[in-house]
Amino acid sequence: MRFSVYQVSRKGGREKNEDRMGYSYTRDSGLFALADGMGGHPEGEVASQLALQTMSALFQRDAKPTLADPLTFLNQAIMAGHQQLLRYSAQKALGDTPRTTIVACLLQGDSAYWAHCGDSRLYVVRGDKLVARTRDHSYSELQDALHSVVALRERLNRNVLFTCLGSPSKPVIDTAGPFTMQGGDRLMLCSDGLWGTVTDASITEQLALHAITESVPELVEQALRNGGPKCDNVSVMAVEWEASEVASGAAGVSTQALGEEVFASTIQASVLGHDATDDLDDAEIERSIKEINDAIRRSSAPKKS
Repeated sequence: MRFSVYQVSRKGGREKNEDRMGYSYTRDSGLFALADGMGGHPEGEVASQLALQTMSALFQRDAKPTLADPLTFLNQAIMAGHQQLLRYSAQKALGDTPRTTIVACLLQGDSAYWAHCGDSRLYVVRGDKLVARTRDHSYSELQDALHSVVALRERLNRNVLFTCLGSPSKPVIDTAGPFTMQGGDRLMLCSDGLWGTVTDASITEQLALHAITESVPELVEQALRNGGPKCDNVSVMAVEWEASEVASGAAGVSTQALGEEVFASTIQASVLGHDATDDLDDAEIERSIKEINDAIRRSSAPKKS
């Protein structure tokens, strides 16, 4: 597998940067993820970091060197991150649970699979066309979708989400894939600090016309300029897909030399001095996933009269 990746995160006008992002990969599978800790709730930076750590730990455990079912993995890994946030809040006796959005993409073989919860987005650009974009879990996006069906007068705030990780209710997770990749396709994951002030058309144009090493910093600078002194955190990670097998002479990350048991990651292993993987041994992970699956089965079972 060969790909190029470039990422930038800027604090903007906020007191601290609560965005986190990173990628992990084996010889034949790659995970790319971005989380945006939510303001108005405690420890947003912990929420985003813990969600990524959980997903990366599960990826390391399950990708040997590929995942049997990428979409199931994404759904379960995001739910496991949600469960970890609830446990963290209970252990710390917090009055409110840290919360975060998340978007993640898996590249495996010639296919891409992705999932998201909240309003962190994924874009796919092929040539000069935007061929895919996630739809935010926000009331304003829902309003836009319904507008063609029924006219709605009041405009809703785009920042109001109806789901996220760490919420009291079970998160809504949308998944997509497999999407067949072609050489030169560009995937971009970003926080709302980018798309909130830069249009989809501008994002598509930049990704289409320039290398990701040029387009990503330019998009971030546009967002900071457009957002002004109170600009939100702006985080962007872009991936240019080259091939499932190595093409000699191409630039970027090559995983050909990795063995089946080798795992590499840019996602930090610890948060605030606490190693989240200490709480993620195999038995704990299995219990967490079983609890989630049992809860899903109970909620979907027909109620007895």
